[in-house]
Amino acid sequence: MTLTLTVSDDVRALAPGFTHVALEAHGLVNGPSSDASSALLDDAAIRLAVRLDGRAPREDPHMAAWRETYTAFGSKPSRTRNSAEALAKRALSETGLPRVNLLVDLYNAISVAHLIPVGGEDADRIEGGMRLIRATGEEGFVTVAGGEETVEHPDAGEVVWRDDAGVTCRRWNWRQGPRTRLTEQTTSGVFLLESLAPMPVAEVAAAAAELAELLAKFSPGADIAVRAPQSSA
Repeated sequence: MTLTLTVSDDVRALAPGFTHVALEAHGLVNGPSSDASSALLDDAAIRLAVRLDGRAPREDPHMAAWRETYTAFGSKPSRTRNSAEALAKRALSETGLPRVNLLVDLYNAISVAHLIPVGGEDADRIEGGMRLIRATGEEGFVTVAGGEETVEHPDAGEVVWRDDAGVTCRRWNWRQGPRTRLTEQTTSGVFLLESLAPMPVAEVAAAAAELAELLAKFSPGADIAVRAPQSSA
């Protein structure tokens, strides 16, 4: 991988069971959601329902671990859910999962099927490396509110992903900023799968491998590299 990803020592201390797997892909072909990507999302919802077996997403041990970690850095997990729990709730609702674009549909399907937070960033829009840190509160997070671009600031101590230009995702994996999101024009992407104990590292690696297969299927000829799992423990 050409893009560097680092995890700060204070984040490692906060979540010693944290593991992440990164994929970098070039030569991707994105576009609107399709019947094929929609079918993957529907199948992921079915896989999720089987996995939960009648439980609410928050009752899953992996989601419970994320809730504990969110509480530890000062966020309220019932109001600002991690991305996997938020998607899982939508998957089980009458409205179902959103259809965004092809690449987002693919990683959302993996997130829901495996109940793992998964994010995707446009590699061409990342400035410098990506770093998972505890914020000072002075970092800028460019977002859109009421149709207008605005700059927010994370809470002091909040866990955020950032690059040289500012925060790319608030509250670890709760809200991604529009600057680096995957659009229909994206051709290079970085995909990040994140887990906490008690989820086995092997399961995160299997989910990453499944995502790599989907990217190769939908973007034949793309150059896809999967980084080995990186654990805090």
